[in-house]
Order: sequence, then structure tokens, then C-alpha cells
Amino acid sequence: MSTDFHFYEPFKGHGLAHDPFNSIVGPRPIGWISSRDATGLLNLAPYSFFNAFNYTPPIIGFASTGYKDSVRNIERTGEFAWSLTTRTLAQAMNETAATVGPEIDEFALAGLTPEPSRLIQVPRVGESPVSFECRLTQLIQLRTAAGQEVTTWLVLGEVVAIHIAKHLLRDGVYDTTLAHPVLRGGGPGDYFEINAEQRFRMNRPR
Repeated sequence: MSTDFHFYEPFKGHGLAHDPFNSIVGPRPIGWISSRDATGLLNLAPYSFFNAFNYTPPIIGFASTGYKDSVRNIERTGEFAWSLTTRTLAQAMNETAATVGPEIDEFALAGLTPEPSRLIQVPRVGESPVSFECRLTQLIQLRTAAGQEVTTWLVLGEVVAIHIAKHLLRDGVYDTTLAHPVLRGGGPGDYFEINAEQRFRMNRPR
């Protein structure tokens, strides 16, 4: 067996100072998810297991380790919003990751504006330059290869409305770098910012 690779089976442990799985699958976009409970109380939380999963219709999703307030709210109301985390909003996003009770409004905790949405009852982050309004399509409890349920829920939602600050559009094309989005790394406190210096272009083969 080659000694040039560190090999491990996850269920036996990784044997390293920090689990490398999150570092390898990264950096990852942040699911900054807002929701509302049945009484109208707001919740705002970041999820690093987040991505886009379908193009037409657009579907995004995030995974929650544990049946947390966001999952509970979305299951009951069928709605949520996603807001882009930018470099200037990174600290506010981090503040919304605090472990607080369901009675705490993270918008107020982080000094953010709950901007009303157009098609859903859940507000988006007013300071964010890009937001999606979403309706729940599927809520799935994940399972192991052996079929055993794990305490993680995958939330999928169709994007029914999109808000984009016009300064991020150049000749009708959304310029990712202008927003300076923040992505989650794998280390205990690692984040990354996307900027123009990191861009390179390739065209798909025909």
C-alpha cells in the first residue's frame, strides 16, 4: 500500500487534528437562510452545506445537522429565503451562527434589516445584494449506505423570485467577483473571499 496517501475509513476516525472532509469539499457557498415560525418570529442562520441543485426550475438546498429552528420553520410554513454573504457582511453572518433560543431574532441580534419579500412571507437580508425567495419542494432525512437514518435533514426549495443589485450586472451578465462573496473553508475558522484576481476562463468543448 502506498505511503504517499493518508487513507482512512470515516467510521473508524480520520486520525488527524481536524476532520479533512469539510476542507476537501470546499470552499463552499454559504446558505444564509431566513425563515419564519408559525407565530411570525424570524430566524436567520448560516449553513455551510449549501448549493444549487437544478437549473430549470432553479432549486437550491441546504443540510442541517440536527432538526434546528430553520428546518422546523420551513417544514411548517413551506417558505424560506437565501441571502448572499459578502465580505462586508461576513461578521454579521458569523453573529447569526450563535447558539441562541428560538425566541431570539437573529436579524436584530446581528443588526440586519428584514427586507420584505415579494412572493413569500419570509423576509430577506436587506443589506445583501442578492437574495432568493424559495418555496419548499422536499425535506429529506439523510440515511447511511446501510439505510440507517442520521440526524441530518436536507431542505430543497424552488427559487420563485430573485433580487440582484444592479451594480453587479455588467452588459447583462452577473459578475460574481463584484459581490465579493464569502465561502466557508474546512478549518475551524477558515473562510475565503472571491475576487477578480482569482478568475480564469475556459469555454466548454463543442
